[in-house]
Amino acid sequence: MLKENYNKVAQITLFFWLQKIVATTLGETLGDYVSMTLQLGYAVAIAITFIFFIGILTVQLYARKHIPLLYWGVIVGTTTLGTELSDFMDRTLNFGYAIGSLVLLICLLVTLLFWYKKYDNLEVFPIKQKAKETYYWIAILFSNSLGTAFGDFLSDNLGLHYLYGAALTGAIILLVVGLHYFTKINQIVLFWIAFVFTRPFGATFGDFLTKPIAKGGLALGTLPSSLVAVLFLLLLLYFSKPSSNKKQHSKT
Repeated sequence: MLKENYNKVAQITLFFWLQKIVATTLGETLGDYVSMTLQLGYAVAIAITFIFFIGILTVQLYARKHIPLLYWGVIVGTTTLGTELSDFMDRTLNFGYAIGSLVLLICLLVTLLFWYKKYDNLEVFPIKQKAKETYYWIAILFSNSLGTAFGDFLSDNLGLHYLYGAALTGAIILLVVGLHYFTKINQIVLFWIAFVFTRPFGATFGDFLTKPIAKGGLALGTLPSSLVAVLFLLLLLYFSKPSSNKKQHSKT
C-alpha cells in the first residue's frame, strides 16, 4: 500500500495570495457566466459547477504530488461553486446575504472543529494525508462561499459601491498582514480570515471587468473577463515556478 508521504497543497507565499485573488476573480466571472450570461438559472449552474468541482477534486486527491495547475483548478472550482451557492441561498432560498453569511460561517467553523478534533491541529501546509486534505478542501469551499456572501452583503445590503467594498476588504487584508508580522496571534486563524476576505476583494476585480463603463467598469462581459483572469492566473503560475524548481533542484 502506498504511503501518503508527499505534500499535495501549495505553500503559503506572496504568490499564493496573488494567485488566490486572481482565482477568486475567475470564480466570480465564470460563475456569473454560467448562471446569468447563459441564463441557465442557479440550480442548473450549481449542478454544472458541482460536477466540475467533484471531478477535479477527485483528480487532486488521488494525485501523487503537488501539481500547481491542478491545485489552482480546484481553487477555481471552489470559488465558482461558492459564487453559485451564495446566489442560490440569497435569490432562490431567499435567505438574504446576512443570514447566508451566518450559515456559511457556521459551516466553516464546524468543518474546522472536526478537522481539529481529528488531527489536533489546523496546519494548512504541508498536507500529506488524503483524509486531512478532504477537510482542507471542504473548509476552502465554505470559506470561498462565505467570502462571496459577505462581499454581496456589502454591496447589496449596505449599498457600498464595489470599489468601496474593495477598499474595505483590502484594509482588512492589510490589517491581517500587519497582525501576521507584528503580533503573536495564531497564524492559522489569520490564514482563514485572510482566505475569506481575499474572496470579496478578488471578486471586485471581476466587477471591474464586467460592470458597464458608466459604473466605472470595463464592460468586457463575463466570458472575456474569465479569459483575462485565466491568462493572469497562468502568468502567475509561470512566474512562481522558478522558485519552486530551485528548491527541488537543491534537494537532489
